[in-house]
Formats: sequence, C-alpha cells, structure tokens
Amino acid sequence: MFNINIKDANRLDIEIKGKIDAEEMASALDDLIEQSEGMIGGKMLYRIEDLHLPSFRALGVELTKIPSLLKLIGRFDRVALVADKAWLRVAGEIEGALFPGMKIKGFEPAELTEAEAWLTG
Repeated sequence: MFNINIKDANRLDIEIKGKIDAEEMASALDDLIEQSEGMIGGKMLYRIEDLHLPSFRALGVELTKIPSLLKLIGRFDRVALVADKAWLRVAGEIEGALFPGMKIKGFEPAELTEAEAWLTG
C-alpha cells in the first residue's frame, strides 16, 4: 500500500505498508510528483510500516523516474520519517544529509506527535 494525502498547500503525508509492486510504484510516484507540483519549502510526513523490499521491477520503475524525483526533492525542506525499522530511519537521515536544504529526521512510530511538532518547527 502506498497512500499520498495532501494535508495542506505545502504538506504531503505519505504512508507505505507492506509490499509494493511495479504498477503500484509507478502510480504512486506519478501521484507524488503531481501532488507536490508547485510546493516550495514543503513538509512531508512519511510513515513506513512493515515494509517489504520492492520487487526488482518496482525498483526499475523508480530508477526511470529519477530526474522527476530529484526535482521533487527540491520542493521539500523538512521530512519527518516515521518508521518501525531503525535502518529505515538511519537511511533517511543519511539521505537528508546528501541533499542541501532538506532535513530528514527519523522517528519511531510512538513518536508521531513529536514528528508532527518537528515538521512545524
């Protein structure tokens, strides 16, 4: 499952659970790119639970969209990553360090309130 919700004009909430196949990945990334269009200094609450590694086809879909995804990254300055696995939180924070102007901070699921507060701070 890959859900994207517009919280307000400058905020997206993303929720990923379980396994993602190529078709779902393509549709979700297209939606993400479209729904974030025009955002500047955006905020994202990114929740990941019970993630199964995507199929090779799904990863291939993601690779074909790298140019659009790089533009998308520039639309956000804060991403709160709420994940049930520590390695996802650490990987997210490392990714945030690679992109100037964007901060990614990892939170455990029990820290959802803190994640929301950090996004607005």
